[in-house]
Amino acid sequence: MPRRARNPEKTKRAAAHPKRPGEKCEADPGAFVPRVSRSRCEGKGDCEEVCPYDVFEVRRIDDADFAALGLLAKIKSVAHGRQTAYTPGADRCRACGLCVVACPERAIELVRAG
Repeated sequence: MPRRARNPEKTKRAAAHPKRPGEKCEADPGAFVPRVSRSRCEGKGDCEEVCPYDVFEVRRIDDADFAALGLLAKIKSVAHGRQTAYTPGADRCRACGLCVVACPERAIELVRAG
């Protein structure tokens, strides 16, 4: 069951985006998963605000994920408080694509689970 968006205006803009990918929230839960690029994500939380299925959690980047970043991405991460989006609820994703178009860094893509 979808939850109410935390930011209805941002969600409305994302829903109307002409390049919105996905299945418009009609895919089976877990058929698609959002993949977050750690080197691009700045942890701004737009994904968390628009996702109707509580897929995302913005928090401090894990040390192992931080260590795997290149030098420039590490500098960028530190500049943004070492925040990034994780997907603990990826199994609830319905491929609506709202997170993809809401992300200002274009750090999220939907991929088929496999």
